[in-house]
Amino acid sequence: MRGITVALALIGLLAAACGGTTTPGAGTSGQATVKKDLIIGFTASQTGAQNVASNKQTEGIKLWVDDVTKAGGIKLKDGTILMPQIKSYDDQSATDRVQALYTKLINDDKVDFLLSPYSSGLVKAAAVVSEQNGKVMITAGGADDATMEQGFRNIYQVYTPASKYLTGAIDLMLKLDPTIKKVAIVNEKDSFSTSVVAAAKPYAESKGLQVVVNQGYDTGTVDFGPFINQISAAAPDAIIGGGHLPDGTTLAKQLYEKKVSARFVALLVAPPEPTFADIGEAAQFIVGPSQWETQTKYSAEAAKTAGVPFYGPTGADFTTAYKAKFSAPPSYHSAGGYAAGLTLQKALEDAGSTDPEKVKTALDKDDFMTFYGRIKFSTDPKTHGKQIAHEMVYVQWLKGSDGKLATQIVWPAEAKSADPQLRK
Repeated sequence: MRGITVALALIGLLAAACGGTTTPGAGTSGQATVKKDLIIGFTASQTGAQNVASNKQTEGIKLWVDDVTKAGGIKLKDGTILMPQIKSYDDQSATDRVQALYTKLINDDKVDFLLSPYSSGLVKAAAVVSEQNGKVMITAGGADDATMEQGFRNIYQVYTPASKYLTGAIDLMLKLDPTIKKVAIVNEKDSFSTSVVAAAKPYAESKGLQVVVNQGYDTGTVDFGPFINQISAAAPDAIIGGGHLPDGTTLAKQLYEKKVSARFVALLVAPPEPTFADIGEAAQFIVGPSQWETQTKYSAEAAKTAGVPFYGPTGADFTTAYKAKFSAPPSYHSAGGYAAGLTLQKALEDAGSTDPEKVKTALDKDDFMTFYGRIKFSTDPKTHGKQIAHEMVYVQWLKGSDGKLATQIVWPAEAKSADPQLRK
């Protein structure tokens, strides 16, 4: 007995040295259970241009941490229980701060794994630092194709890539009105939005559409008068483009105020955000691509049909828990943050270890469904870690029978909650 007591004491000392606590015999096959903190680092735009969407993403991450904690932690096969802890800083929506802070997270805070900031430009800055330091990072806020086409080994993308953001909107537009021929493209000149239109323009032309305006605007633009004048002069049937929440919201508002007559408008990022409704009538009929919506029905049955496992909470459970915690509905940014946490959690469980190489091997093999959609990563050396399974949905702001504006899923047809409509 004395030998067993000494052995258990040594195990306890070892666990304490590793930042954990030990419970004898609580693991599988009777082995000791060791609780360890899992330090997860990221930056958030608590201030600056990306504040609203970034805050939603952070809320999703926090809800995931809460859920894991309530469930007793992330349980590994060897009896280790990982208790996630967040280490986060305000990046102020600035790339130079992102680079400095991710360096600090890695070198000073000694985080175990990283999640990304929000927005493609900030994600790109964080990815470079993570890759250079050999740290695994799950990205939730970045869709830019360019970031994921550099041969990175440690970066894994949860979002559908930017190149797919507006191609579905074009399909929806032509299904809704095959007579549409002229399209104006006006977009923010950041990396993400440029990637989107770089794919959307040739796709539109391949469908027989004529691009009559193709202009970029600077980040932070608040007066779209010159661009709207060009659009009005070209008299397009449709307008696509935009960028992020502030500029997309302002552009939609000014298009309405200046009575631009395009029958179809699809803008990036802004329309799926609940605060888009603040512009009132100007929001009506605007279409936007979304990574996820509360009406989206990804389920165990859908996973079975796809031949993959379902992992994590249902969409209804996620939405209910989010509303209870934050007293507001989740946006796709919220779902993306939670999904990034789920992705890391599943990889840790599959790897049975926190060893980065084993976790990366698990991520490379993973193919599963969550409430947010399907998750699978490219293993091609050039595009390693790029998301290849998650699909976009498209929302449109429409008035219900009560006369109130709300978002409805209008594409793809099999997922729609309402029929799409042209602008009037």
